[in-house]
Amino acid sequence: MVAETLTGSIFYSHVIPAILGFLSIILICDGMMDENKKQVLVGVILFFGAGLLPFIILRAVLGV
Repeated sequence: MVAETLTGSIFYSHVIPAILGFLSIILICDGMMDENKKQVLVGVILFFGAGLLPFIILRAVLGV
């Protein structure tokens, strides 16, 4: 059980934020180049989500 919790916590604290952060940077750059404000806004929201979601999800995964 401890190994599963550790694996889940690493996945949620390191893998998902990196993927969301990368995708958000791509959306922001593409939206700015195409002058598409909606795409830039989605990229910014996704970027902040990538930074804040681990703190929310890890509380549930670790049972704190």
